[in-house]
Amino acid sequence: MEREIVIRLGAYAGVFALMALLEAMAPRRRLRTPKAARWLSNISVTFLGAALVRLAFPVTAVAFAAAVEARGWGLFNNVPLPTLLETVLAVIALDLVIYVQHVVFHLRPLLWRLHMMHHADLDIDVTTGARFHPLEILLSMVVKLCFIAVLGASPAAVVAFEVILNAMAMFNHSNFALPLALDGPMRSVLVTPDMHRVHHSVIIKEMNSNYGFNLSLWDRLFRTYRPQPLKGHEAMTIGLANYREPGHLMLPHILALPFTAKLLR
Repeated sequence: MEREIVIRLGAYAGVFALMALLEAMAPRRRLRTPKAARWLSNISVTFLGAALVRLAFPVTAVAFAAAVEARGWGLFNNVPLPTLLETVLAVIALDLVIYVQHVVFHLRPLLWRLHMMHHADLDIDVTTGARFHPLEILLSMVVKLCFIAVLGASPAAVVAFEVILNAMAMFNHSNFALPLALDGPMRSVLVTPDMHRVHHSVIIKEMNSNYGFNLSLWDRLFRTYRPQPLKGHEAMTIGLANYREPGHLMLPHILALPFTAKLLR
């Protein structure tokens, strides 16, 4: 467990620092709101979510996977496969679960109340990748544990998935101008910043597209893929149409958003 924490924190810190540096060196868009205030709110809510999960659940996802493995629960604990193949298949399956969960959080009004905090950010950068309401983080943990049990995902597969998910969330939410020559080939497999930025458009039909976090396959397969925003990446408006006041999007307000929000979708 201690090794898991070291691996995850080390990967998180390393990717965060890299993407923050790339954003500073080659920004894709000019930020519309003060960076310091946004970062304070976004990073604070990230730590609040992590703390709440620790308090609410007696085990981590990796420890739960070890318990599932010991009891022989789930698909992969009953179908013998090479370790590497099992790990890859488990990571892909969990990525599909996250895609479906994301779609459901957009479609169901009660769940959208939680998820809209993520979309209320008026800019999108590396900190937006972890800006989720603590209650959404709790629900996501429940979903994750359920599917770890169903799949019988190994502890190694869960660690790999968690590291990849966090790294890709920071990468594809970043304000980094990935060269267009790389964006095209890369997005044929992975979700790139330009691909995911469309999902944060104020235009609802754009917001309801490009749900993937890791693999771009799911959006293409389920026809939720939209290649570019209508107004272009520099001119597109990020956020929600009915939440445009920066002062109302600081930490106390965004934590209260699920209970105070007016749904215009």
